Amino acid sequence: MFRIVFAATIIIAAGSLATFAQNSGGTSQKGSAVSNSKEEVIKDLAPSGKLRVGINFGNMVLAQGTPDAPRGITPDLSRELGKRLGVPVEFIPFDAAGKTFEALKAGKLDIIFLAIEPVRADEIEFTAPYVLIEGVYLVPKDSPLKTVADVDREGVRIGVNKDSAYDLFLARTLKHAKLLRAEDGVALLVKDKLDAAAGVKQPLVLFAKTNPNVRVMDGRFMEIRQAVGTPKGRTVGARYLHSFIEEMKANGFVADALKRSNQPDAAVAPPG
Repeated sequence: MFRIVFAATIIIAAGSLATFAQNSGGTSQKGSAVSNSKEEVIKDLAPSGKLRVGINFGNMVLAQGTPDAPRGITPDLSRELGKRLGVPVEFIPFDAAGKTFEALKAGKLDIIFLAIEPVRADEIEFTAPYVLIEGVYLVPKDSPLKTVADVDREGVRIGVNKDSAYDLFLARTLKHAKLLRAEDGVALLVKDKLDAAAGVKQPLVLFAKTNPNVRVMDGRFMEIRQAVGTPKGRTVGARYLHSFIEEMKANGFVADALKRSNQPDAAVAPPG
């Protein structure tokens, strides 16, 4: 039975690479399209011989566990990608999305898991989103701010995690409210008695459950589209990543990974 399963796995992986070769104009010589395309993909995505992956532990929806033993949707996708390419995976941990982005720009990462934002797209070849999460506001329990629209007013101060997806989004969409940036926007809300903090819904809900002086406002101010990226210019690798992510969404891998990591409020993104 083990030999049969193992052989099936090899056939599936080879089929995936063959499909990629056909879609990306691989060589037409019989028997060489798969190997040559695989070599090109590895050269693009893992030029050092290993896949250097940035894992953002600052987003509990995407990663849990420890740097030595990461769990969640992003480690699961990384391991599957490494297995298909036949290369080892090196997890490089970060505590914030902005730090992960800076490491990619510095040439220290091959693969990154970040929300799609225009300023990031200048540096990153993004796939379509694989999961969708919500950006929401946390406010004092007795706050007069009741709706998302109420927040964008003169004099309203909002704490955000510096260079997060919601920091970047709000910086280009708010007209009146002021953003205050820190390593921890929620801590800044509490410390400086701000009017609101912006963030990913799941950790803010968790914080509010143990802090009765705050509440999560109903409604979202943004949909955070989490995607996989590689440095700009790695077009062969980017095409492979796109196909890989679409397959992982379609075959239930993403949904199963979210379920295993207990993230019921995160939604699998539609086909891209």
